[in-house]
Amino acid sequence: MMSVAVVGKPNSGKSLLFNRLTGLNQKVTNFPGITVEVKKGERNGVTFYDFPGFYSFSAITQDEVISVEKFHESLVEKKVSVILCILDATQLSSSLRMGLEVRHQAARTATPIIFAANMIDELENPQSIDWSGLRDQLGAPLVPISAKTGQGYNELLETIGRPVDPPKESPLAFFNEATELSARFGPKREDASSRTSFWDRVFLSPLWGLVSFVFIMTILFQAVFTLAVPFMDSIEMLVSFSANLAVSYIPNGVFRDFIVDAFFGGIGAFLVFVPQIFFLTFIIGLLEDSGYLARAAILCHRPLRFFGLSGKSFIPMLTGHACAIPAVYAARMIDSPRKRFITLLIIPLMGCSARLPVYAFLIAAIIPQTTYFGGLVGLQGLALFGMYLFGIFVALGVSWLLSRSSRLKVQDIPFILEMPPYRIPHWQPLVVRSMQSILQFIKRAGGIIFVATISIWVLGYFPDGNLDNSYLSHLGHAIQPILAPLDLDWKYGVAILTSFLAREVFVGTLGTLFEIENAEENFSGLLQNVQNAGLSFASGMALLVFYAIALQCASTFAILKSEMHSYKGPTLMVIAYGLLAFAAAWITYVIIAA
Repeated sequence: MMSVAVVGKPNSGKSLLFNRLTGLNQKVTNFPGITVEVKKGERNGVTFYDFPGFYSFSAITQDEVISVEKFHESLVEKKVSVILCILDATQLSSSLRMGLEVRHQAARTATPIIFAANMIDELENPQSIDWSGLRDQLGAPLVPISAKTGQGYNELLETIGRPVDPPKESPLAFFNEATELSARFGPKREDASSRTSFWDRVFLSPLWGLVSFVFIMTILFQAVFTLAVPFMDSIEMLVSFSANLAVSYIPNGVFRDFIVDAFFGGIGAFLVFVPQIFFLTFIIGLLEDSGYLARAAILCHRPLRFFGLSGKSFIPMLTGHACAIPAVYAARMIDSPRKRFITLLIIPLMGCSARLPVYAFLIAAIIPQTTYFGGLVGLQGLALFGMYLFGIFVALGVSWLLSRSSRLKVQDIPFILEMPPYRIPHWQPLVVRSMQSILQFIKRAGGIIFVATISIWVLGYFPDGNLDNSYLSHLGHAIQPILAPLDLDWKYGVAILTSFLAREVFVGTLGTLFEIENAEENFSGLLQNVQNAGLSFASGMALLVFYAIALQCASTFAILKSEMHSYKGPTLMVIAYGLLAFAAAWITYVIIAA
């Protein structure tokens, strides 16, 4: 079977082209020892490998180093038969520098290479580029395309299907040759430069840049609530309908109680928050693909530098709001080992998608659905934004202390960032990325939640089917004194304990516990049951603060151990953040309840 390695710079439209080539028939491949995500897809008997973007084979960031190593390994071991190198037609000179390095590696390993000059739809005059002359100088097929509009796509497929000779060896003066080729065959000036300059004057302005940043982030988190509500309501209706339907066919007994209490009460309460995770991932991807995130990194560099971080720390910090695991990997893009290490330590404080069900549930329980400006802004959305800001402020405080620690002897190097042009994102890769994120989220957390839900139901049901006399009740009452200062009963103590497997288990656990207690009255109304039980505003806020700080994710612990090459660092983080979380929760309760 023919195999094609798809490579290119970040923001070159590589992922969009890969999605067009493979459709939804793709998955994350498993190269031995690889820790960065390489996607694999098939089309008409051709296998495509989408390698993470890198700027040069002289890679600096850890993520790029691994990507380059695995790409080179795939060439040497003949895992791929053709290289498809994506060039950005709007930034031809810098793309050619990387493309010439790829051609050099192809010549060394006798691997055929095909160039695809992407984004020609963004050129003011695509014919201003001498494609024929550039093709001759590269000594390899070159196809102008637009992955967004499909222009040149069929020609590219035909080129991939034809036999291609490996390129010949060439001099190693990549920078000089790329500059010369761009000057001879490229446009006289880079396209869209005036548009880029205008928007940079807005987004990089000390005043309007800050105003736009706060506005965009506020709308982002409000949209997570607003856009997801119809889908969440639909899931709740489906869960409720399924529960009632199941009950009508299942006779009374242990199995019926299990289906109602454990399955629909626990897992159903978890699935209802999946739409919010989808929209959070989609909107972050929208900002990234538009080119805004790079500007936000520039804007954030000066204030982040005060806290011992880099402007590039903004990217993994923001990615951490989807999931800490890709955020840990994203930290490899930070050139400075010192700033990368500090960023790794604070990533668990970002409001990841696992916290989102907890935040959304508690906010809905204690914050009214009051809205302003025609529903554009609401108290619940502001509260959610506030929780994410709180996590960021705690992270900045921790990084400030760490950066001034004399014991942190790690190398530091300057901040460098290439700015992509502004683009209108294409919806397809964003939807695919968002779908993959929720599928991975369900896959990663679903098994843990199912086991936890079953275990909690068994402990809460036996020995006699009475929750108050159950094994779980005895365990909860044993730890009740710890939560007494927060005015929380034993059910919340059990939910907190189980959520150290994964934060989102908190909602599933409460769902199981409250449904066991109220199964005959309400199959899916966890929120109503909790409100009827009298969760106070002070206790709810204390729980929110606790979950904003505590490190409660086994997967994050494992990834941090892999990155730090030791159990010591992650273990100390779990202990330190746990103690800090409880102290902050107690202070919050005391202040509000006073």
